[in-house]
Amino acid sequence: MQEHYVKDILEKLKSGELSEYYVKKEEFMDFRQFLVKRDDFKHFRGIGQRGGDVLYQYLEEPRS
Repeated sequence: MQEHYVKDILEKLKSGELSEYYVKKEEFMDFRQFLVKRDDFKHFRGIGQRGGDVLYQYLEEPRS
């Protein structure tokens, strides 16, 4: 995954333009490397799916 593509998705989640985003197992590490660099990292919730895929959502309140 390219950095500008991931950053665009993360901004759309934050703005509410996307309510959730599905990341395939094969793309998870590429996606995550850009996610963890964000200041609002704790606002993103990743919900593990069967088979290793992850569904990401943006939370108004940061998770603990």
